[in-house]
Amino acid sequence: MSKGRYRVRDCQAVDWTQLCERACGAQVVFAVDVAKEDFVAAVTLDSGELLARVKWRHPVQTRLVLDALVALQAGAELAVVMESSGSYGDALRWQLHARGIAVFRVSSKHVHDSAEVYDGVPSVHDAKAADLIALLHLHGRSRRWEQLDEQRRALNAQVQRLEQLKGYQQRQRNRLEALLSRHWPELAALIDLNSVTAAALIAAVGSPTYLCAFAHRGAEVIRTASRGKLDALRIEAILESARTTLGMPCLAEENAQLRALGSDLLAVRQELHRLTTAVTAQVAADDTLQPMAEVIGAVSAAVLHAHLGAPSAYPTAQSYLKALGLNLKEHSSGKHQGRLKITKRGAPEVRYYLYFAALRLIAQQPIVARWFRAKSQRPGACKGKHIVELMRRLAKGLWHQGQGKVFAVDKLFSSPPPCGA
Repeated sequence: MSKGRYRVRDCQAVDWTQLCERACGAQVVFAVDVAKEDFVAAVTLDSGELLARVKWRHPVQTRLVLDALVALQAGAELAVVMESSGSYGDALRWQLHARGIAVFRVSSKHVHDSAEVYDGVPSVHDAKAADLIALLHLHGRSRRWEQLDEQRRALNAQVQRLEQLKGYQQRQRNRLEALLSRHWPELAALIDLNSVTAAALIAAVGSPTYLCAFAHRGAEVIRTASRGKLDALRIEAILESARTTLGMPCLAEENAQLRALGSDLLAVRQELHRLTTAVTAQVAADDTLQPMAEVIGAVSAAVLHAHLGAPSAYPTAQSYLKALGLNLKEHSSGKHQGRLKITKRGAPEVRYYLYFAALRLIAQQPIVARWFRAKSQRPGACKGKHIVELMRRLAKGLWHQGQGKVFAVDKLFSSPPPCGA
């Protein structure tokens, strides 16, 4: 390979006027390899001829490139193609849409997989990636990248905030559990550390030593923290564990740390409740989301819509499964017959919420419970696989619901499960 094969020129050194003349009347692909700052693009004709490779610093030189693209579009049919990865290219994509320039997207996985086929070398760098993006677009492996409407953008922001809060809640909960195992190990056997009662109690007193310092008011403190939900026997057991704990006594600073963790958990729980209420209200007001919410719940419907859009936007049920990462893959060769597995492509959050939606169906719908029980009682059965199978059936049902059909649980199965199962 010659050293000049992937030569790139700075955008200020490119003769854009000459480039516009060469591209006049033709279909031009401007394939962008997105980065944090150093963008590279391959300018290619629909015949595959490479006109130039351009690099620029984002956002310092981006306006210069945008002006050049507007001039290029004036005399040619222009398409800008980008990878669907991260958010570093979103500002450029927004500016392109504002200027009426068509934007397409290609899969980052496709770019990675085609690297060795392209030039016999498995490595990928910016200039080569730009060439690959252009090639994939010319071979029909791209799709139009439309801007999200304001309703979906708002829902997307709420869902992301919801996921961030849940992650923060889990991390703080783990820290609290670790500290309590050191200073008050008996408490976990008496109340659920995930409950609001545990968070409120720790926020109020911190360590067992400080609870004992309240003397006769200790029972009142616990009753207030539990909002009257703990009986007298449980309260007395908590007080006794505080008096006789095996835990290491807290310093004042350690007690302050415990109380801060309890306060954080209370605050994040309140924020989660407020946000969940807002998402539920938004879903209830949307004619597309409300039918989905009746099947899988309001928050789950919001998560699926935020990440994937409406099921009705997908041409087939199989394409919706693929977007969920629930389509099957197989690795077989010769006499070896590989097992079928789901691809797990795309956002894992959608599968997480759909998983629990499937569990709720098993718990709440007798016909689903009978089907799951019959499957699970077979020799060598794996319950996890049958839950995934139910997720796939549920996803297909949601797609058909998106086409205007009424969702019915019994339609998830080709034949009804035996009543005695």
